[in-house]
Amino acid sequence: MFATSLGDDAELRPLEPWQAEEFLAHMDRGREFIGTHIGLADAVHDLDSARAFLRGYAEKTANDAGRLYGIWTGGTLVGGVMFRTMDVAAGNAEIGCWLEPSAAGRGLVTRACRILIDWAVDQRGIHRLEWLASSKNRPSIAVARRLGMTRDGVLRENHTHRGTRTDTEIWSLLAPEWRAARSAQDPHRRAGTDPAAP
Repeated sequence: MFATSLGDDAELRPLEPWQAEEFLAHMDRGREFIGTHIGLADAVHDLDSARAFLRGYAEKTANDAGRLYGIWTGGTLVGGVMFRTMDVAAGNAEIGCWLEPSAAGRGLVTRACRILIDWAVDQRGIHRLEWLASSKNRPSIAVARRLGMTRDGVLRENHTHRGTRTDTEIWSLLAPEWRAARSAQDPHRRAGTDPAAP
């Protein structure tokens, strides 16, 4: 099974149904923090629901309609990133994320999302990547900004979370924007002299 280093003793790996017990333990550790803005913490409340959630993403992977990856630090699952939806034919995908409190503020989600975006753009031909976040979820919106996304707009009171209607901000990133930003940061790519290029 592959693992991609995120630095600082952290790595990104697929999160699969056989890891349901570990996933549930992680969710129990961070339930209130994770559940502040997203429904994952309420959806995964016992071993059966943990397995069902992971199986759902295994089916999405098999159908090329989504992907799920965990973030581990020091061998402990502390969060994850995913393609909540992925429509390769249309060239669109939505990215999502979560973290338990011990992993917050370390840049792990931003680093993990950069890996996902590189893969989606370079390997799968995804043109538009979306990021949806509650307007109250400042850390999530900060990640969208760090990834160079553009705020497309706000869906006013479109979502009910724990009995309260909330606004959802929609952020997006287009493949040409990602490639341009990446090239600007890498002098080898910018000059057309990337030693890794074929």
